[in-house]
Amino acid sequence: MQYVVYFLIAISATTVGAIAGLSGGIIIRPVMDVLGDFNAQTISILSSITVLSMSVVSAGKQIMQKAKINYRIVMPLALGAAIGGICGQRILAAAVSGIEVGGVVTVIQNSVLLVLTVLVFIYMKNRTKIKSRALSGIPLSALVGLGMGMISAFLGIGGGPFNVALMILLFSFDIKTAAICSIVIIFFAQFANVSLFTLTTGFGGIDLSVLPAMVVGAIAGGFFGAVLNKKLSERAVERCYFALLMVVMAITCANIVTHLNLV
Repeated sequence: MQYVVYFLIAISATTVGAIAGLSGGIIIRPVMDVLGDFNAQTISILSSITVLSMSVVSAGKQIMQKAKINYRIVMPLALGAAIGGICGQRILAAAVSGIEVGGVVTVIQNSVLLVLTVLVFIYMKNRTKIKSRALSGIPLSALVGLGMGMISAFLGIGGGPFNVALMILLFSFDIKTAAICSIVIIFFAQFANVSLFTLTTGFGGIDLSVLPAMVVGAIAGGFFGAVLNKKLSERAVERCYFALLMVVMAITCANIVTHLNLV
């Protein structure tokens, strides 16, 4: 039964995530916190591998469909995100090992996620009133990517909603193009994150029992989400994006309250 539950979580989160460029991790992370079957670091690794699986399929599908991707901006962002992902994973590992009280790391992660999600929601609702930029240059793009990668790896979410909002604000992308480019960036960030963990810490002590079910769900979700992103209008993608943000805010609030009672 547990395998079925985590398969359904993975396929539903990654399908909707691939449509809106949110990676699915932003749903997987807080939902797994609610279930409480694993500790913070295990959830982060399971979420990262699931998101990586989704992004491989979704990004590959988008590229084959010749989706609109500005590689001059996206590739430096992706490189910066890969480095940031490594830094973010190290910060998370240090937090888990340094904080002995159970639930504290989860409260911190959910609190940061809630604040960032609220800020993104406010910006996206009012973005037509805020002048967007048209930044360029490899160093600047890589620096933005670095920040994206650090946040996404620490939170174990893939970083999708923040990627999309920042690309609209800083590079003047439309929401559909930003969603597609976000998936490419997520792939590089999560690949670096998972590779570093594999080569350094390793998976000793990490419960990977539900990982096969989640990976299968993520692969299916990445494929379906990429197909739907291509077919849906920009307005439909935007509605999906906002709906996910509201779900995340509700779940993170519940997680914060629940785990504060356990501290």
